[in-house]
Amino acid sequence: MKKHAFDLKFWLGIGISVFFMALLFRKIDFHQLAAALKMVDYRYIALAVVFTFISYFLRAVRWHYLLISEKSISLAALYPATIIGYMANNLLPARLGEFVRAYVLARREGLETPAVFASLVIDRLFDGLTVILILLVTLFTLRLPGNMADAETALRAGGLVMFLLYCGVVFFLYLLKRQTIKTLDLVAWLLKPFPQRVGERVIPLLGSFITGIRLSSRGGHILAILASSFLIWTFAVLPVDMTLRGFGIHLPITASMFILVLLVFAVMVPASPGFIGTYHYACFKGLSAFGIADTTSVSIALIIHGTAFFPVIIAGFYHLWSGGISLNSVRKAREAA
Repeated sequence: MKKHAFDLKFWLGIGISVFFMALLFRKIDFHQLAAALKMVDYRYIALAVVFTFISYFLRAVRWHYLLISEKSISLAALYPATIIGYMANNLLPARLGEFVRAYVLARREGLETPAVFASLVIDRLFDGLTVILILLVTLFTLRLPGNMADAETALRAGGLVMFLLYCGVVFFLYLLKRQTIKTLDLVAWLLKPFPQRVGERVIPLLGSFITGIRLSSRGGHILAILASSFLIWTFAVLPVDMTLRGFGIHLPITASMFILVLLVFAVMVPASPGFIGTYHYACFKGLSAFGIADTTSVSIALIIHGTAFFPVIIAGFYHLWSGGISLNSVRKAREAA
């Protein structure tokens, strides 16, 4: 039964990807597309790839500080696990690369996989909070075309709501860590209107999860986590800007920030492995908002996706090989997830 459900999700993702790719290419002249790709200054694309890998390295730095209360792990172990995880995200559905990343590091360092995975949940919370801040900064400084005034207002309101929700989640986790029993009692009280089995499942899960989180309270460590979060997304924005420059397009950096936020939301939509279709269409629509021609927008979307997709897959397989990690181990991590 589980296998059937998984296959259903997989093929649904394939269908969504095909739908968005069809939307993307239905009015595109492929001769013009090929000509646009030939005119790119690929020196900027090479820089985009370099900046992408710097952002992955900075993720390893942040992961070091997220795990430091559990164990001080070298970047020589954290960086390959990070790359392997992102490779798996590109090749497996449902972002299973996060589980692969946790499994690979836990196996190498002799840690409990749930504890490592708990650190990645916090990792994603910092990502989400940073992305929402980028969205707010972008929307309150960037002026979209006049015909998008209503969309701009809606995005601002949505961004503020999301930011407040994220702050609420962070505050809840803080209370759960500092006042675990009282917070679990409060959650149990809030769940009373629901069937009893809901509370019986949620309360132990929350208790197990928060036990696995051992975030350092030292000021220097917290500062390192915040600084690395800022730098991670700085070097995630730069590849978009470099790609635009490669096509001879010079927009303010806030335009690249806006496009990146759209891409982050796009990868949340169920799609085929590699976020094919949803990623490209979001990039295309973001570029179109700045009056960039359709063919050029599609070309840019293909390059941005390609620089984020293929290099990390190659690097991921290299780290699997150099670390003596078999594909069978990755399969086991997927099955465990």
